[in-house]
Amino acid sequence: MLPLVTAQSVAFWIVAPLMVLFALGMVFSRKPVHSAVSLAGMMIGLAVLYASLGSPFLFAAQIIVYTGAIMMLFLFVVMLVGVDTSESTVETIRGQRVAAILAALGFVIMLTWVIGRVSFSDPTGFDGATAGQPSSVHAMAELLFSRYAIVFEATAALLTVAAVGAMVLSHGEPIIPKIGQKENAARRMKAYATEGTPITPLPNSGVYARTNAIHAPALLPDGSISDLSVSKTLSERGAFIDVNELKAPTEATYAAISADQATTAGELE
Repeated sequence: MLPLVTAQSVAFWIVAPLMVLFALGMVFSRKPVHSAVSLAGMMIGLAVLYASLGSPFLFAAQIIVYTGAIMMLFLFVVMLVGVDTSESTVETIRGQRVAAILAALGFVIMLTWVIGRVSFSDPTGFDGATAGQPSSVHAMAELLFSRYAIVFEATAALLTVAAVGAMVLSHGEPIIPKIGQKENAARRMKAYATEGTPITPLPNSGVYARTNAIHAPALLPDGSISDLSVSKTLSERGAFIDVNELKAPTEATYAAISADQATTAGELE
C-alpha cells in the first residue's frame, strides 16, 4: 500500500532543496550582497516550512523578525562597510587570530559535548506540546514571556548592541576638511589665474550649434570648439559630429562682418 502524500510532504520536498541551494550560495558567494540575498531566500524557505507545519506564530516571526529586521541589519552593515572594500592582511588588533582560534576550539568542544549528551525520547506531537492552550500562538507566547523572558530580552539587547557596534566601528573622522563656498570660490579664482580655467560653468553640448545632440561640441562665440563640453567617454570613442558643419554658420557670419568692416574702412578712406 502506497503511503498517502500530504501537502506538508510536497512543501518539504520542494522547499528543502531550495533552502540547501540558498545556504550553499550564502557560503560560497564572493560578494556580500549576493550572500545576504541567499540568506534571505533561505529564511523565507524556513518560514514556508513553518507554515506547512501549522505554526503561524513561527511563520510570522520568521518573516518579520529574521527575514525583515535581521536581514536589514545585515544589509545595513554591508552598506556601512562597503561592498568593494578590500580585506587587509595586516592584523590591527593584537592577539586577534589567537583569540579567534581559541574561540573556535571552544565552540567545537562545547558542540561536541552538547551532541554527546543528546537523548532521544518518544515524540510528543503538536497536540501534546500545546496541551492546555487554545492554539500554538498562546503556547509559544507563554514560553517566551514566562520561562524564557530573560533570554528573550537578552537577545533583543544583543541585537541592539550589534547595531550600535557596527556604527561605531564603521565611523571615521574626515581626513580632508569640508570646503565651504568661500574657499571654493578662492580656489576657482586661483585656478583661473594660474591655469586659465574658466570661472563660469562650461557650456553644455549643442550650445551655439545647429543641433542639440549630446555628441555635438559647443561652439564658443568666436567659432572655436569647446572640447570640454563633451564627455570624455564620447571623446575617446570619436563620436563627434562633423565639426566643419557646426562651424560653417559662425565662420560665415564672421567673414561677412569682416568684409563689411573692410568695405566701411575703404569708403571712409
